[in-house]
Amino acid sequence: MTTAYPSETDVIVIGGGPGGTTTAAMLAQQGIRVHLFEREKFPRFHIGESMIPQSYWLFEKLGMLPKMVNSHFVKKYSVQFINPQGKLSEPFYFIDHKPHASSQTWQVRRSELDQMLLDNAREKGANIHEQTRVLEVIFEGKRAVGVRIQGPDGKQQEVRAKVVVDASGQSAVLQDRLNLREWDPELKKAALWTYWKGAQRDTGRDEGTTLVIQTEGKRAWFWYIPLHDDIVSIGVVGGFDYLFQNRASKDLETIYFEEVAKSPGLQPRIANATRCDIFRAQKEYSYKARQVAGEGWVLVGDAFGFLDPLYSSGVLLALKSGILASESIAEALAANDPSEARLRSWEPMFLKGMERIRRLVMEFYHGFSFGRFVRRHPDMKGLVTDVLIGDVFKDEVDVLWPLMDAMRAEMQANTAGATAQ
Repeated sequence: MTTAYPSETDVIVIGGGPGGTTTAAMLAQQGIRVHLFEREKFPRFHIGESMIPQSYWLFEKLGMLPKMVNSHFVKKYSVQFINPQGKLSEPFYFIDHKPHASSQTWQVRRSELDQMLLDNAREKGANIHEQTRVLEVIFEGKRAVGVRIQGPDGKQQEVRAKVVVDASGQSAVLQDRLNLREWDPELKKAALWTYWKGAQRDTGRDEGTTLVIQTEGKRAWFWYIPLHDDIVSIGVVGGFDYLFQNRASKDLETIYFEEVAKSPGLQPRIANATRCDIFRAQKEYSYKARQVAGEGWVLVGDAFGFLDPLYSSGVLLALKSGILASESIAEALAANDPSEARLRSWEPMFLKGMERIRRLVMEFYHGFSFGRFVRRHPDMKGLVTDVLIGDVFKDEVDVLWPLMDAMRAEMQANTAGATAQ
């Protein structure tokens, strides 16, 4: 752990999660002076354990791919859905639709992955300061010019920089200070989770399958993520009002097992398992900021926004935002112009990708059938696959949405007609 704090540097990064370490690594390897301040001592707990296939290319860009390939993380080849009656869908094997090494991804313990990413940033030349809290971002007018920090010894110091990157996760230091947060008007979801040892595990290429298990009435769904060391992460996602507000008098354990009781697809999988961790909850968490950057400051990862975890997009979006942000920062520094216009140059592309993932999430909650869609439009199968594996930062996939809208309208019309009869 670096203990000497500078008085000034080129870039300050607040937070050592995937967004922050990616930004720091990409800038440092270009010779840009980067100091990253992380309030905790790694490793530390974090949720968000299932990777999505397109993360492969981002790990490759970071120089992390060999470490991932040689890790003990469980290999993930597919996702599978279980309906409210406990019936399993056919597994969606990524490699069957895109035969490339990138179609195999991983189920990770985030404390370990985040440590690997932090070490990678350090190896690339970033100065890493753990157990160092950023108390505030310093502004001169509208421009961010540095931060005030507090080290593990309690002493405070100002550090100036040309650009400040907020990667503080859902703490969202700048988002709250500048009143930028916009809660998603529809995805008012919450999550409640814990960990199990000895839960049912499939074998072969199904060992690392992510299961999406719907509960009776479809008011909630469980994630089922097999990790190494015989641990399975199992969490339930539902509307905030449904999960918590309407059961305010109940503790987390009671709420969790009430949902287990509504999930015949989950019950046999944990019948002989032992819970091995506490219950944790995260409430009303789908949001984004009104902009990704301003004068001298940039938001990446969860400090910019977070989506429903259905399609395991959290780490992908954090890594992608870090890479795109680092490119705009490097260009701004080369031009000696860390203006809002330059630092926001990556915003349109990123927002499009994020909105495409959101669209997928909303289709799931509205009961859209991708299987039925592909049977009707077999020529669209490749693009549907691209979107489902996270290849969402390209405009070609936008041909899907009008077709989906038309199919949904037809289904609604048929339902209305049947009801009228």
